[in-house]
Amino acid sequence: MNGRPTMRPLRTVLPALLALLLLAGCAAGENADGTVAGDAGGGPAAVRLDYAYYNPESLVIREQGWLEQELGQDNVQWVLSQGSNKANENLRAGVIDVGSTAGTPALLARANGSPIRSIDVYSRPEWSAIVVPAGSAITDPAQLRGRKVAVTQGTDPYFFLVQTLARAGLDRDDVEIVNLQHSDGRTALERGDVDAWAGLDPFMAQSELSAGSRLIYRNLDFNSYGLLNATESFLERDPDTAAVVVRAYERARAWIAENPDEAVATLARAASIDPAVARKQLTERTRLDIDPVPGPDQRAVLERLLPILVSENLVRSESDARTALDTLFEPRFAEQAAGTRSDGSRP
Repeated sequence: MNGRPTMRPLRTVLPALLALLLLAGCAAGENADGTVAGDAGGGPAAVRLDYAYYNPESLVIREQGWLEQELGQDNVQWVLSQGSNKANENLRAGVIDVGSTAGTPALLARANGSPIRSIDVYSRPEWSAIVVPAGSAITDPAQLRGRKVAVTQGTDPYFFLVQTLARAGLDRDDVEIVNLQHSDGRTALERGDVDAWAGLDPFMAQSELSAGSRLIYRNLDFNSYGLLNATESFLERDPDTAAVVVRAYERARAWIAENPDEAVATLARAASIDPAVARKQLTERTRLDIDPVPGPDQRAVLERLLPILVSENLVRSESDARTALDTLFEPRFAEQAAGTRSDGSRP
């Protein structure tokens, strides 16, 4: 097999994917060092939340220690999310109370029974595109027919790929899907194990700058918003702490706008990437000057994607998907936090 990952046509993968999504609560995620996410000594923290390299506010909040200052050092527990799929697994398993995902995976999780609500919009990113390795002859998505494409199923790049293929007149069965976590997809692309990759920043920007990989198709409208999600049980049990978390997010948004160089350095340190990579991700492909209140703009994107979830049998029924969309957003926390300044004060 020459060390290449095993690949199966998407039609054989989809049933297994749905089963994994439905059973995601059975296992906790893992941290970058291989330890089980959520393993920590002592009693339960007041809030357990994730940080992610695709979520710049989370990195600033964690590095600045704002939540620890307000809630107490022992009352905050951080868990790394390596993708929306991992954040959803940990939310469903009760490993974290608050997790950051793209919009489509949030809808998918709620439609399949995960009791989460979206309480803040943390970014309007262009965090996914179709990437080919340096020297590839592929210049257009239509040339992906019969090719091997790496992607993390259940995440925004996967749905970016699905939409891109449809735009190019291709079906998902026209390509060979290689299901890899985001960082592993980058490695597979650069080693030549796959022909293309539906990438995610910062790994995508890193591959561009360090390996000469090329983005052959970009489309901002195919990227869903970044949503901060919380379990319903946490919101019911401790709404005051949920409000503290969302205020910290709005503080981080203002802080990044006022301190772009420091924010780039924070991302570079957290993700162990070159500052040039962090700058490309944060300043060229991430918009933070947006309304933090989840509502019509995010719903419009998810309405467009809902038929894809139904047609691929990724949700139990269209009725479940529509009910999930109708109940996904909980705007009151972001409404209260909107306008929080970088020093934590409010108008």
